Amino acid sequence: MKIGDKVRFLSEVGGGVVTGFQEKDIVLVEDADGFDIPMPVRECVVIETDDYNVPTPAARAAKKRLENQSAARTDAATTEASSSTLGSGWKAEHPVKPQVSVYRQPEMKGGDVLNVYLAFVPEDIKAVSTTPFEAYLVNDSNYYMYYMYLSAEGKSWTTRSHGLLEPNTKFLLEEFEKSELNDREHVAVQLVAFKDNRAFAMKPAVNVEIRIDTVKFYKLHTFRQTDFFETPALMYDVVKNDLPAKQVYVSAEDLQDALMKKKTVEHPSAPRTIVKRGGKNEIIEVDLHIGELLDDTHGMSNREMLNYQLDKFREVMEQYKNKREQRIVFIHGKGDGVLRKALLDEMKRKYSACKTQDASFQEYGFGATMVTIK
Repeated sequence: MKIGDKVRFLSEVGGGVVTGFQEKDIVLVEDADGFDIPMPVRECVVIETDDYNVPTPAARAAKKRLENQSAARTDAATTEASSSTLGSGWKAEHPVKPQVSVYRQPEMKGGDVLNVYLAFVPEDIKAVSTTPFEAYLVNDSNYYMYYMYLSAEGKSWTTRSHGLLEPNTKFLLEEFEKSELNDREHVAVQLVAFKDNRAFAMKPAVNVEIRIDTVKFYKLHTFRQTDFFETPALMYDVVKNDLPAKQVYVSAEDLQDALMKKKTVEHPSAPRTIVKRGGKNEIIEVDLHIGELLDDTHGMSNREMLNYQLDKFREVMEQYKNKREQRIVFIHGKGDGVLRKALLDEMKRKYSACKTQDASFQEYGFGATMVTIK
């Protein structure tokens, strides 16, 4: 008998496909519902068809034998109970051998892909603005998990619950009042998944930080029916199809710093890029070098910098497009010619009436283009 064989049970109706061996004399048989059933090897016979439910003469005989054994055990138990008046010495001379049974939790089809959720359930959905809440960790997989559930205050973390989470179960982490809700705005879940007494595919350890939107706890429609609870719940993904959730907590301080940096980029200290030279129709010089336009280009791609330079070009052209005979020199540098080509393409598409030529070589070298407004 080997893995993949189709077998029929001798002592009872049923059978399936061999998926593994627990011990040298215990075989694991997957039935039609996807459950692994441990059976003694001697109680299984290899067959060629899928018809596991037809009792054979041997199966009927084995069933009768087991019924007789069960009746004999019942009689023995009755005899032992009646002999208890004989004293403990009789039991010492005739000890009863304990019956040992091996149970392994059946696995669900598709459960080898990790799906874990953090759920918040109101105790009274009709009074969602005042009711206490329960926090659950839902394990929708065939894996055991060592877990830690934590909350943060600033840079410090507090462990709120830790332990072992069984397969295909939900576990109550804690109960808390509405007044304690703000303490759970920044939480984290850490997981290590494994199987007990089974071969399994190793999963990476999980560490997911989640920002809990406390405003949702005051809105009835945010709590929805799920497959895991009889009452509506607010669910957050921890692991979805083996992938840890990407939602990462962003503190108010980090958000403020990001906004300040963005504001600096959007409003650079600027007018040094435009220089006017005297005369009735003075020449306007615009330096489009990115170092002259922005103080800090950290984090910007080449495409983003080029777009910013073109935006400055368009801004100047729109400002002077109605001032006939105005001459504007755009200093773009020689470089690899990308910015110059982009300027010329823009002139052909939007300002074709204007005159374009290379600016004075003596003054600007090969890195400038002069535009005359027409």
